[in-house]
Amino acid sequence: MLFTSPSFLFFFLPITLLLNFVFIKFNTKNLVLLLVSIFFYIFGEGELVLLMLASITLNYFFGIWIENSGTKKALIIAVTVNLLILVFYKYTNFIINNINLITTIFDINPINNVKIILPIGISFYTFQSISYLIDVYRKDNKAQRSFVDLALYISLFPQLIAGPIVRYKDIALQLKNRVQNIEKFASGLKRFIVGLFKKIIISNSLALIADIIIDGDINQLDAPTAWLGIIFYSLQIYFDFSGYSDMAIGLGRMLGFEFLENFNFPYIAKSIREFWRRWHISLSNWFRDYLYISLGGNRGSKSRTYINLAIVFFLTGLWHGASWNFVIWGLIHGFFIVIERIGLDKSLEKIPILNNIYTLSIVVFAWVFFRIETFSGAINYIQTMFFGTNNLTHYKFTMFLKTETVVILIIAAIMSFNGFTKFGYIIRNKFNRPQVLSFVEFLTNLGYLILFFISLFYVAIGSYNPFIYFRF
Repeated sequence: MLFTSPSFLFFFLPITLLLNFVFIKFNTKNLVLLLVSIFFYIFGEGELVLLMLASITLNYFFGIWIENSGTKKALIIAVTVNLLILVFYKYTNFIINNINLITTIFDINPINNVKIILPIGISFYTFQSISYLIDVYRKDNKAQRSFVDLALYISLFPQLIAGPIVRYKDIALQLKNRVQNIEKFASGLKRFIVGLFKKIIISNSLALIADIIIDGDINQLDAPTAWLGIIFYSLQIYFDFSGYSDMAIGLGRMLGFEFLENFNFPYIAKSIREFWRRWHISLSNWFRDYLYISLGGNRGSKSRTYINLAIVFFLTGLWHGASWNFVIWGLIHGFFIVIERIGLDKSLEKIPILNNIYTLSIVVFAWVFFRIETFSGAINYIQTMFFGTNNLTHYKFTMFLKTETVVILIIAAIMSFNGFTKFGYIIRNKFNRPQVLSFVEFLTNLGYLILFFISLFYVAIGSYNPFIYFRF
């Protein structure tokens, strides 16, 4: 069930908020919210909910076992089981295809692919489960004895499908005593509206053009149009995923939960290292705390540190999907982070503006491998970006720059670089008078209301509505 679907906005969400309000004072409040979350998952995934419930059950007993035994062996077994489930559902055919590439050299009959349905959100709820188990082993938190509370932590619907990856220690106290009041609800509603606007108006509008350009005939593109397509996609994926995260954080807040931020204006980063401190923060922090540090982090030699970074970004790419293009995307980022650690970062600090251009250029270039499924397709697209085509091109970038698109592009650029927040800060400091501030607050709230109804209008007419990170 999409957050941007009529069934969610007009039926599921109002009913859920009403149930949460009615039961918030009762001991059964978590059970009610758990049942709501399970229904949310069943609505989209049907019987695959049984896999999620089986995973939750296993990790409930794994957590108690790890705490009671205190042994690394228990942790290794528990984490391995979780990873095997993830690998089976997400990477089986990827492994088979790569084995077949080798066996064809020796004229061995290929292995047939297995028909497997990828459960939505399995990467997210598996990583949450693993973080819970590791934290129990590290004694950062105690094993949860309430099955309902652990199940709610893993399956809570706002972050179940596409994150952010919520750590148990960040939400454990909220499961028992979450605070709800009108101010928090209003704050969550505003955050949800911003996310809805990002997704429905900005991301979806950019996606229409990005898809036409990138999925079209490569021989019909000139270089400027190829660049336009990947720039539109770069903005599309940011507003798609940050919009979803905003909606998840807003929904959590309306229900009494506080989730940590997942995006912090990544396109203003002045290095690739900084980009990863701002992009998909919950995932980058997960790999840092549970993999990079476990591998030794930067505590060993420089060469060992670089190897650790290569492993982390190899797996970061692979986490996003069963494709070598995702791996290449991850390794591109890893390569430049290593280069920056070697000494480039000190040079970047001395060249304002150009350091941001450097970062954006690498990020946009790498998105080609993230967006295009085949390696040859990505290489052909990159060649077109830099050299164009010798054919008489059908698409010209000017044909895509209609007034509506240009307006959305300008809004996207301003929001990407935190322009509206900075503008509001300037207004509040320059006109720091109660009457002016009250008027600004009134206009701001009116703006939220207008954005909400515009977004609902686009939802009602059934506009183009993909969600990129649902497939991960």
